[in-house]
Formats: sequence, C-alpha cells, structure tokens
Amino acid sequence: MQSLELNRKESGKIWSRKPSPSSDNGLMLKISHSKSLHLGSNGHTIRFLQVAFDSGGDRFLAGDHQGNIYLFDLSRNRYQLVQKTGISSTALAFTLRRKTEYLVGLADCSLKCFDVDSRAMVAWMKGHSSPVHSISIHAAGRYALTTSNDTALLWDLDTFTRKRKLNIKEAVGISKVFFLPLSNVIMTCFRDDSVFAWESDTLQCKYQLPAAEGANPGYKAFSTPRDGRLLVAGGMSRFLHVWSLDTRSLLRVVEMPSKVKVIKQVEFLPESFDGGASQMVAVSPAGRHIVTTTESGILQVYSVPALMTDYNRPPPPLVKAVGGSRLRSKDGRSISLEPSKIKNETRREKNFNRNGHFVGREEEEDGRGDGTSCALPEGMDLKKLQNILIGFGEYPEKYRMFIWRSLLRLPENHSAFSSLIDRGTHLAWAKLHEDYPIKSRRLLRVLQRTLSSLAHWSAIFGELEYLPMLAFPFVKLFQNNQLICFEVVATVLANWCQHWFEFFPNPPINVLSSVENILAFHDKKLLQHFVTYNISSQVYAWPLLHTLMSEVLTKEDWLKLWDNVLSQNSSFFLFAIVSYLMNARRPLLQCTDVDDFNYYFHHCNAVNISSVIKDAYNLKETTPEDIIPGKDQFKPLTKGQYPIFNKYPKFVVDYQTQERDKIRRDELDYLHQRQAAAELERELEKTTGGGNLVQGTRSTEGSRGATLEINGGRGTKNSRSENQVRLREQETQSALDAVEIRRFELEAQKQLLQQELAKEAVDAEKQTTGDGEEQRRREAEMKEKTEERNRDNQTDLLHNERKSLQAAMAHSELNQTQAEFTKQKEYRKRLDDLDRDLRSIELNELNDQNDILERQIHGIMHEITETKRDKTSRLEQEYKDVRLMASRNANNNHGNHSPIDRQMEDSYKPYHDDVELISEGQVPSSPDGRYQDVKGTF
Repeated sequence: MQSLELNRKESGKIWSRKPSPSSDNGLMLKISHSKSLHLGSNGHTIRFLQVAFDSGGDRFLAGDHQGNIYLFDLSRNRYQLVQKTGISSTALAFTLRRKTEYLVGLADCSLKCFDVDSRAMVAWMKGHSSPVHSISIHAAGRYALTTSNDTALLWDLDTFTRKRKLNIKEAVGISKVFFLPLSNVIMTCFRDDSVFAWESDTLQCKYQLPAAEGANPGYKAFSTPRDGRLLVAGGMSRFLHVWSLDTRSLLRVVEMPSKVKVIKQVEFLPESFDGGASQMVAVSPAGRHIVTTTESGILQVYSVPALMTDYNRPPPPLVKAVGGSRLRSKDGRSISLEPSKIKNETRREKNFNRNGHFVGREEEEDGRGDGTSCALPEGMDLKKLQNILIGFGEYPEKYRMFIWRSLLRLPENHSAFSSLIDRGTHLAWAKLHEDYPIKSRRLLRVLQRTLSSLAHWSAIFGELEYLPMLAFPFVKLFQNNQLICFEVVATVLANWCQHWFEFFPNPPINVLSSVENILAFHDKKLLQHFVTYNISSQVYAWPLLHTLMSEVLTKEDWLKLWDNVLSQNSSFFLFAIVSYLMNARRPLLQCTDVDDFNYYFHHCNAVNISSVIKDAYNLKETTPEDIIPGKDQFKPLTKGQYPIFNKYPKFVVDYQTQERDKIRRDELDYLHQRQAAAELERELEKTTGGGNLVQGTRSTEGSRGATLEINGGRGTKNSRSENQVRLREQETQSALDAVEIRRFELEAQKQLLQQELAKEAVDAEKQTTGDGEEQRRREAEMKEKTEERNRDNQTDLLHNERKSLQAAMAHSELNQTQAEFTKQKEYRKRLDDLDRDLRSIELNELNDQNDILERQIHGIMHEITETKRDKTSRLEQEYKDVRLMASRNANNNHGNHSPIDRQMEDSYKPYHDDVELISEGQVPSSPDGRYQDVKGTF
C-alpha cells in the first residue's frame, strides 16, 4: 500500500513504480492533502469531497472543500491540479461525450463545465437555486440531469442550454434524478421514497415502482447495471431494495451487516463477458478500481481484483472420503462412500454395477473406460461422482455446472480465447440471425461469438450447417461465461464428435453404421420396420446425433441424460440413441410415412428418460465386443493454447472455403464497380450535364446484365457451338465497354485534376490548424489501445478472484449438506428402531393368539377322539353280542340261518363298517358334516 501527500507543485507522480495491491483488503493508495500554517507546524488537512471516474475507468477527478480539482491518472501513475474554482464542489461528472470535459457543481448553486487539457471554463450554466448534489450523464453523452433539493434540470451539453425543468411541490422534495443506461428513460425518486420512470423526449410518466413494505427506507443512493434491467436503492437503513425494471416488481431485499447503519453510495461492478448484466453490488466503470472518500477527507484507492480474491475461487470437492458413511438414494438404497471399499473392489468377481451386470476390469480401473485417470481437478474423483449418479440418477442442480467443468477438465485459456474473440465475427456466421432467429439478442450474440471462435479455431466449424443447433444448449447454459461456453462446446466436439467429420460434407457413415449394428443386435424387428419403409439411419439416428437429442427432450431430461454422457466414454451416447429408439418402438412401429418419422425425430416426445438411461447402461454391458464402437481416450483441451483440430477432409473444406471466398470477392468487385460507376456518373453530371456518360454507363450495366443472363443460362444450353459464339460476343462487347469506360474515366480524371488544383490552396491553409487536432486524435487512439490492453490483462485476475468467493460459498453449503445428511441418518435410525419395536409387539400378539387357537383346536380334537373311542367301544360290544347270539342260534339250528338272523346281521353291518373305518384312522362323515368340517379346518 502506497501513501501520497500532495505537494505545493500541485502535480507529480503518485508512486515511483507500478503498485501492487496490498493484502490489507485490496487497498492500493491513500491520498491526503495538508497545508502548513507556518514553519514547523503539521498544518491542517484539506478534505476531499467529491470523486468522479472517466468512461475508461483509469482516471478520476477529485474536488476538495477549497475548490481545487485534481486529476489522477492510475495508468500513468501521475496527478495534476486542473482547476481552482475557489468554491467547494458538491458534484462531479467526467463521462461527457468530449472526453476532456467535465461538469462540476459548486456550493454557490452554479454548474460549470471545464476542459482538463486547456484548464479553461467551457460553459457556465445557471438555473439552480440550491447546490447541485448529483449529476447524471446520458449514455450518448449529449444530455445531463442535475438534481438539487428543490428541482431537477435537463441540459443539452452541445449548446449548454436548459431544455426541461422538473417542477415539484415543496412539501415533497426530490432525492435524485438520473438516466437509465442505454435508454431514454429518466428515473426520479422523491423524499417520500416514491420512484417514477419518465420518457426523456416527452417527459410522460411511464410507470411507478411499487413501494417496499415496512418502514420508510429514506432512499439516498441508486444504481443500475449497464443493461439497465435492475435498480438497486439504499438509504437511511441497512437494507438494499432490488427492483426488476422489466417486470416492474420488487425482486428481493438485501440485508447488509449489522454494523452498516446508512448507505450513501451503491454501484454495480461489471464482470467479464457478462453482457452488461452485472450481478455484483459494490466504482470505476470498468470495474478495476474503487475510490472512497473518508470522513477525514482522505482518498483511498482500492483494487477490485484484490478485493475479490476469494470470490472466484471454485468450490471444494462435493464428495469427501468419510469412513463408514453412507448415502441413501431416492429408492431407499444405501451407497457407501468409504474409500477403502471403492479402491479395493477392483477384482473381477466384485465388478458389478447397479443392475447386477458385470463391468470389465479395464472400465473399473480407468473410470470412463477410455484409459483416462479418475483424478479430476480440485480434488474431485470420477468414481465417487459416478456413485452419486447411480444413486440419484443425476447431479445436484446447484453443482451441475461446476461438476461438468471438472469432468471436462477445462483449461480456461483466457489469452487464447481473447485472441479468437478479437478476430471478430467469422464470415460463415455473419448472417446467423437470418437462419437462426432467436428472440433474445444477447443470447444470439453469445451464440454468434461462440460459433465464430470455433470457426477461427478450426476451419471445419465454419462449414457445418448444424453447428448452431449442436452448440445452442450449452450456450444457453453457460451464456454468462463465454469462455467456459466455448471450451465446453470445443471439448464435446473434440471427444464425443471427433469421428463425425471424416466423411464431410456427408453425414458420418461410420458412426451411423455403429448405431445401426447395435440396433440390429438388440431389436431386429424395429430395424426391419425401418428397412421396410426405406427409413435409413440418416433419418432415425442422424437428427438425434447432430442435435445432441436437444430437440426431442425437455431441458430437465436433457440435463439428466448429459450428466451420464459426460461421466462415461464417448460410445455411451450412441447407446443412449439406440435406447431412445427402443423405448419409442411402439409409436415408431405404427409409423409408415417418411414425414411421420421426420416429425417424430425433430419434436419433443413423451419418453421416460430414466428408463432410457437405464437401458443404455444395459445395452452397453450386453453388446458384443465386435460391434461396440471404439473406446477413444478422453483428451481435454490443452492449457495455454488450444490443440489443433484437423480430423476432417482438409481438401474438401479448403475447396468450399475457396469457393465461398471467391463468390464473396465477386460480389465485392461487382459492388465496387457499381459504386465506381455511380460516382463517375455523378461527377460527370456535375461537370458536363451528364448526357453521354449516363447513357454509356447504362449501356455498360445493360451489357453486364446480359452477360449475367447468358452465364446463368449456360447450364441449360445443349449446343456447345452456340455457347462459344455467345462467349465471343460477350468478350467483344466487354472489350468495347471497357474502351468506352476508359475514355469516360480519362475525361473524368481531367475534371477531377482541375478541382484538386483548386482545393490544394485551401488544404494548405487548413494543414497548419489540422496538425494539432491530428496529434490529439493519435494520442487518444494510443490511449484507448493502452486501456484495452490493460483490460485484457485484468481478465485473468478477475477470473481467479471470482473463484475464491465461490469456494467459500460452496464450502459453507457443503458443510450444511453434510449436517443435513447426518441429521437424516439419525432420524432414519430412530425410525428403524421404532419399526423394529412395533414389529416385535405385533409378533408377540400374534404368538399369543396362535397359542389360544392351538389350545382350542387341541380341546376340540380331544373331544372328537373321546367321542369316537366311546362309540367304537360301544359298537364293538354290540357287535360281539350280536355275533354271540347269532352263533348260538346257528348251533341251535344246526347251521341254518333264519331270515330274522340274516336281517339282524345285515342291520349291524354298517356298524361293522364303521369300526373298520375307525380302525384305519379315518373319521366318519356324519350327516350334519360336523366331523368332516373339523377335519378340514384342522
């Protein structure tokens, strides 16, 4: 940190070397101004009151309470006294259209314009009855709005005259009036905290912003980003209110730290490649420096890159090794994160995926199955990310962009990307808005810059008609960081699309053949249906490939699919294509018309993306090795400079490029000839009245039109001799036209030479006065180039500094996530314990009920057994008595049985049968079915 004490010379160096921001909160410099009262005394401090940056952000004006205005140049390390007004300043503005002029509001209610270089007063504008406390300059630099306590005035800075005056009631009062950037809208805020928007041309009220709920905030400070879509206001409280000017609604209320009591000034810091949509509230227009004025009147210069060292740091790894910890997926399965188990399970018998299918040793070792290492930047591990992907089906939305950047190992080559951007819009994509109209102009510009950078990187990307559709999903995701957007698309093209261009300009026959072979192995019926109706792979596979399936999937499904694609090798995307076709086989089998097939593969359809991804993994594991596409090694972009990409037929691309350039040169030549002929016609009309030359010129244009008609119809002529005759006639006519035009040119040159001789005297007089202006113009150009180089050098610093703050935010969020996991784990454990207790109680109750039932059944069976036993014994006794009586009768009758005896024997025969059944262990069936029911129940 440097300290500067202004001396009596009122000019000099700020420091002797290029400063580096100190570690003390980015403070670069302290500037104080003291004046000695007499010899040997310390003197008193002359307090600085106002500060204003120029449009470049490297120079700023500072005014003190004695009326001195100093110019500080941070790029040249110098300062100088540019004006002594003798009256303390109340407001400064240094962003006028003429870069050397500035406005200053003084305590005597006057408003003056001065020139920095000549130190002369340009204009004195009067109209305020109270001191001006704020000045707002229109984006074009022509108009200025000045605000005092009682009124606001609109000034024309070309004539320094007042155009409009805002009349308000004395009871209301006005806080601030200012222009919105890049628009003709004027915002006004009154002391009752009401905010209105006005049209600057007609001064008609457009709308009023809704008031914030709660106590009166007492607005004093306002700020908008460069795109003018937000408005931030602060004042006599520690709350910032953020409005959306597009929807005219209050977006959020930002609470400042408790030590902040009053907000006096608020500004937006622009970021690199943000398109003006700044998201940081923090004062240099370029976002490189901040100058603050302390209560003691000392200026403090801060370096924004040093202040933001912790902002751009990437977040820490999402997955950390925690011994014995487990995560639960959506379906209740647990996932182990123990490092020892993940590292040791590399044997063949342990290599099974979530579906129970075997995974080869090569794929287990290298993570993606392409020979790459599992180690990722920032300490992340591919295996752990794949475990999360298996358990949850997708990456967390909050960390998805960071995980993708880590999976692709983006080098973030700021210098190399800046060199591609500096080449401007590529000719191949100059008319992108005509072929691909996008509602958002900002998104269209980002897409055009990305495509142009790709075309400058490799010539093939200027010839692919489908490249905008391929790149658009990534552009929409990473539109706020064009460097990351370019590198993501370039990495996808270099790895997942590297074999697409071998048959250019035809579709990739080799890749489409791989898709067809996989489909033939797993679903022959669907492939035969395609063949029956002449539907080739260029109809059912190529639209899905070159759009990366963005046309047929919703945004959420597409992100979920590409979470898995980027975590696997390049062949997985082909399996996803086949899986999509197989999941849609029912509607596809009903299609018979080519138009129906084309419609289906170019519109979003109702397909379960989870089923598509699951089937893609199954296809990958069950497809034979001889038809699996080659496993290419993943190659990230090289650091420093981007690699060479030449995997395409160079002669075809060069030929098409040459033909396109030739056509463009012919168009330019034709336009130049038309322009030259028009200028020649105008000159001769001025000098000679324009008689013969006009007719000659028109005849030349007519002959040229005839030539174009002949050339255009050459392909329809069948006779070669007629073409040769016409060619000779054309050549003859062209030669005559050239001679005629040459004669007119010589005549015109004669007239022009005479006019030039007359102008030389006037030019000689102007030369003496024009040298000074030319010198100033060259100095301004050199200064602008220097500022551009400085801005480019700060890009890398801004990016690195943004990561630091992101790291802190992600670290705190990760700690919160881990705490939530721990809490959920304890809660689930308690639920499991309660479930076990409930189950044990239910089992005990069921056992008691079973015991009661068993005792009841045993009692019933015992009664049945006793009953059967008594009946059996009774029947046996009766049977024995009957037999005894029968034997006695037989003996008495000498073996002759009487009918009565036979009748008695027959009457007891059923009882005998019953006794035999009982002796065999069977239960007789009673008429009422009681015995049989008891048996069946038991």
